[in-house]
Amino acid sequence: MGENPYKDLAERLDALPQGFPATDDGVELELLAKLFTPEEAALAASLRLTLETPQEISQRTGEPSADLGQRLKGMARRGLITWGRGENGPGFGLMPFVVGIYEMQIGRMDQEFAQLFEDYYQKAFTQSLSLKPQVHRIIPVGESVQTGLEIRPFESAGEIVRSARSWGVVECICRTQKALVGDPCEHPRDVCMVLSETRGTFDHNPGIQALTHAEAMATLTRAADAGLVHSVSNNQKGLWYICNCCTCSCGILRGMAEMGIANVVASSAFVNQVDEELCQGCGDCLERCQFDALSLNGTITVNEIRCVGCGVCVLVCPDDALGLIHRPEGEFMQPPVTVSDWMADRAHSRGLDLFEIL
Repeated sequence: MGENPYKDLAERLDALPQGFPATDDGVELELLAKLFTPEEAALAASLRLTLETPQEISQRTGEPSADLGQRLKGMARRGLITWGRGENGPGFGLMPFVVGIYEMQIGRMDQEFAQLFEDYYQKAFTQSLSLKPQVHRIIPVGESVQTGLEIRPFESAGEIVRSARSWGVVECICRTQKALVGDPCEHPRDVCMVLSETRGTFDHNPGIQALTHAEAMATLTRAADAGLVHSVSNNQKGLWYICNCCTCSCGILRGMAEMGIANVVASSAFVNQVDEELCQGCGDCLERCQFDALSLNGTITVNEIRCVGCGVCVLVCPDDALGLIHRPEGEFMQPPVTVSDWMADRAHSRGLDLFEIL
């Protein structure tokens, strides 16, 4: 372990498939210092992705076992590390900065934290956004897919919600952060959704508003009506959140809008199609498209390269001239099946040895 626990933790986080790139001026260390004490940073840097009990962590690292469990629980409650049931009982593990530590800090987000993140975002974070497989994947608004087309469960926001047993909503940390740095957008904040396969998961969580199934579906509809884009982690199974994103505030989609990174998010399996006989050229859909995929020259034209298959524009077409169809074979990359598969693919693309951090 080095002399600077924050540098050790930053390097450890950057060794994860998600990445945590360094900056020239070390703003990422200031960001970690805002969240962790030096002792907590050193402890987090010693953790693995695989969940370990306090006893296992103590034996492997030499960390004194006295009150170690309580320290780990306190860090987990603050969203600094992850916890759950491991092979030998309740265990703790390292969590990536995004998606992970950062999103768990909605209750601690203040102006200083928001500005530190903005500085880090501008200087280094976008390096991670150009890597594949991408962190996020677009899923279409259900009503936007043309009738009769098959939608697989992992491609449907409605099906993802229906397959869960607990639902919750939290404030969008991205729109909260942008507001605190003086650049708010008009989209609603209370639309970021969390899901669980266990009943009652969010009933007593002070940071999450528990929802019924009907309320969760209504939240999806409200987000789509506001012009927000559904996105999830870029894997098929184990989906536990649905972000409702915009290019003006979303930390990932901003990479496309502000930094010009074309493949910042994985497209859905669908692409927009225009029925030229029905299109009256009203242009209502143009303002809804956040990806500059539509143009108007008498009738609407779709740039299939820029279209991510979100379907948000379809909802506002008064003539039913728009609708999503399946992308041609070979133009859509199937997402990895599990998170573990995603991490293996991402580690390979970065030249990392995943077994060193498991």
